[in-house]
Amino acid sequence: MNIQPKRLDLPLIVKLILRSLIPGRSCFPQMEHGLEHRPLTKRLIAVGICVFMLISPRGHSAEWESGPLIHEFKLTLAPGRRLEAIGPLVSYEQREAQTQWAFPPLFSHTFDEGADAEEFDLAYPLLTCARFGTEYRFQFFQLFSLSGGQNQQENTQKRFTLFPIYFQQRSPDPGLNYTALVPFYGRLENRLFRDEIRFVLFPLYGQSRKKDVVTDNWLYPFFHLRHGDALQGWQFWPLAGYEHKDMTTRTDRDGEVQTIGGHKKFFALWPVFFDQKLRIGAENPEHHQALLPLYSRLRSPQRDSTTLPWPFGLTLTDDRAKKYREVGAPWPLIVFARGEGKTANRVWPLFSHAKTPILESDFFLWPLYKYSRAHAPPLDRERTRILFFLYSDLVEKNEGTGAALQRTDLWPLFTAKRDRDGNERLQLIAPLEPLLPNNKGIERNYSPLWSIWRSEKSAKTGASSQSFLWNLYRLHTTPETRKCSLLFGLIQYQSGPEGKRLRMFYVPVFKTRKPPVARREP
Repeated sequence: MNIQPKRLDLPLIVKLILRSLIPGRSCFPQMEHGLEHRPLTKRLIAVGICVFMLISPRGHSAEWESGPLIHEFKLTLAPGRRLEAIGPLVSYEQREAQTQWAFPPLFSHTFDEGADAEEFDLAYPLLTCARFGTEYRFQFFQLFSLSGGQNQQENTQKRFTLFPIYFQQRSPDPGLNYTALVPFYGRLENRLFRDEIRFVLFPLYGQSRKKDVVTDNWLYPFFHLRHGDALQGWQFWPLAGYEHKDMTTRTDRDGEVQTIGGHKKFFALWPVFFDQKLRIGAENPEHHQALLPLYSRLRSPQRDSTTLPWPFGLTLTDDRAKKYREVGAPWPLIVFARGEGKTANRVWPLFSHAKTPILESDFFLWPLYKYSRAHAPPLDRERTRILFFLYSDLVEKNEGTGAALQRTDLWPLFTAKRDRDGNERLQLIAPLEPLLPNNKGIERNYSPLWSIWRSEKSAKTGASSQSFLWNLYRLHTTPETRKCSLLFGLIQYQSGPEGKRLRMFYVPVFKTRKPPVARREP
């Protein structure tokens, strides 16, 4: 679909915008009544009207090529078109069933008709609104939020949150309704990492449930009673606490009976002493005991580990399951490991080399240089970093299909990406992208402001494009065509199968046509 801005005289457009931005002047005198004492409001309204005139529908098929003022062009990495106006401040993009408006850094709106999805950002991440089908979520500064839609059980729910004071959910099913007014009274479901929470004058009394385990708290976190499936426990923190669970069984989805080990846990003067026996009656039971800071030890059929004193003392580990032995003195700063399952030499922060059958990592003068690799066929992932995010190079490969993804960042100078389809993209000046990679909100609302150079190349079509200073210079090429615009469109060059054309200061300089190829008669 062709974006069709209204045809206007270019000098007039420039004049209107400049006059709108000058304090005390207006390009629309009839709007001055009532705005004499609000010059900023006048100017913003006038600029908005000018922008609307620029991008409103027009009746011819030619594209705008006026550099940072207004520029329309085909997308390189996907079918579609994009229009940019007033440098990075206004943009409209359409690809297949998706459209996007953006006024960086104020707001952006994206609508995908095919997926029935919609996103709206205002001063991202201050206010965001997202919808996918019947599900939606609205939030303001992560403190005030509204959400709703159908859950996995196809129950309609609506949530309202004023964090951390008020929580509410409403549904046609009364059993799913809850209200909580902290700290006075309330009930929550599937919130704050618990299946259910009830409280009265919290922290005076609160009850939480996770799966079958129910915990009653009085004067949280000092005293609680806990019960569940074959489980009993109590705690008077930090003086002492005890919990006991017998071995149980359960049937999985395939109808097989699984054994779930029990446990015994005790602590005194937390965290000075604790004694825990885990997975009792199951495979590989463990006994973990510590008297801090004197010692800590772990014993199991598959692994033994002892630390004297804890945490930065001598640590001896014998892992019979993974087939390696490790010595740390003090752990984890100085570590040496040998065996089939692990090899390690680490003297932090000078150097380190560690390798297992799947993982490998190295560093020198941490955090000056850091390398890591995870190889679990068919996936292979490598990453090299210098000074955390100053420089980062990430490569992910699928050895089965040969597809590879690569991302290179040099903060804050550039970010370069190549996706698994072979498409490439380069952006110069990237202060946030290396810190928050693949963040769509940053790419929509902030990247256009500082990306003084953009370069893209499509592996499928062979098309490529380059843009400098918000289309002050723009080049778009395909295997058959070449199109260049420079200095607000004052210099334009185009070549293709039909011939070549050059325009300077909107005046044609030359135009050539290639003769059609003669058809051979059979």
